[in-house]
Amino acid sequence: MAIELVTKYLPYVDELFKAESKKSLLTNDDFDWTGANTIKVYKIGTSEMNDYDRAGTGSGATGSRYGNVSNLDATTQTMLVRKDRSFTFVIDKLDSDETGSTLEPASALARQLREGTVPEVDSYVYGNMCEDAGTKPEPVTLTADNIYTEIVKATTALDDAEVHETGRVLLVVPTVYQIMKQSKEIVLNTNVGEDMRLKGVISNLDGMNVIKVSSSRVPKDFGFMVAHPCATVAPTKLADYKTHDNPPGISGYLIEGRIAYDAHVLDNKKKAIYYQQNKAAV
Repeated sequence: MAIELVTKYLPYVDELFKAESKKSLLTNDDFDWTGANTIKVYKIGTSEMNDYDRAGTGSGATGSRYGNVSNLDATTQTMLVRKDRSFTFVIDKLDSDETGSTLEPASALARQLREGTVPEVDSYVYGNMCEDAGTKPEPVTLTADNIYTEIVKATTALDDAEVHETGRVLLVVPTVYQIMKQSKEIVLNTNVGEDMRLKGVISNLDGMNVIKVSSSRVPKDFGFMVAHPCATVAPTKLADYKTHDNPPGISGYLIEGRIAYDAHVLDNKKKAIYYQQNKAAV
């Protein structure tokens, strides 16, 4: 005689692991896009230093003892909000009831943001920063023997460009962080405040906050990046998420979302980003 065994469905959803965004530690939102799709930022030049002509014998064409008078260059960098993305899905009222209320609008929306929207935005921002970095040396194979030397090259490049020493961030992927921990030259300060840990900082190296992100959110050949937040403007012009209860034509919930965002590296601050590719990751 055949026996039909009981199949039991629990009111539990096997959620995917997805980390929160950490891009706010590497970027800024200094400009206001309210009421505009495009922002233009002036880049103003400077004047050359001269020897003051105290005697007035070698004055330039203008007769000024301060030197030849010239106009300052004034050009602009144009920044648009180019990404206008959206999503939508339906939760039928019976589907919600007959799945033990696991198909619930609020949790479904939170899941969509966590597993869909946030990873997409992060990947786009980090990709733009890598692409427009002011210093991009030749790819190297990062090892425990050379990782500290390569990081020092990055900090030296930022020092030479006179980038602010405070506020710098070292962005790594898990494999590179493991290499760092194996290096005899690197001493990681893991005594990080709880507020910074909640934002994603896992340690400190040479005054830089160390942030670890999944390799799925950076270019495939990513090694590490040293960046100061002043270099990258990452606006979110619109983040609009709605849950409609029983809208026309649907018995249940209609969830809609729209996000308009972008990321721009300022021309005069590109040297505040140093991107090192890792040959071993290709």
